[in-house]
Amino acid sequence: LLSLGTGTTSEFDKTHTAEETAKWGALQWMLVIQQMTEAASSYMTDYYLSTVFQDLHSQNNYLRVQENALTGTTTKADDASEANMELLAQVGENLLKKPVSKDNPETYEEALKRSAKLLSDGKKLRANKASY
Repeated sequence: LLSLGTGTTSEFDKTHTAEETAKWGALQWMLVIQQMTEAASSYMTDYYLSTVFQDLHSQNNYLRVQENALTGTTTKADDASEANMELLAQVGENLLKKPVSKDNPETYEEALKRSAKLLSDGKKLRANKASY
């Protein structure tokens, strides 16, 4: 299973003081709650799926690809400008060089190649069985 995330920001990692939040209106609270909910959903998706695949002793059959430190215009889902598309392409190129996780030093590029080989080998195996 290849799970492709849309990316998240590191904004939800910020802490807020009581003095700061006391001045917030409903809109500010909604924005922060939305950021936290999106981040939690992304993290929980990865956690649950990786746990299931580990329990099935198939952790090599699951790969989550997600950039968790988007900044600036790359965080805007409605910005399809050429400049932003180029920035997002660069984010993707940089992500390929990063390790999959702290526990897995394999880069995303290596992991994607490994996953592609697993898929290709599986297809060949099914094709050979179908020809009998």
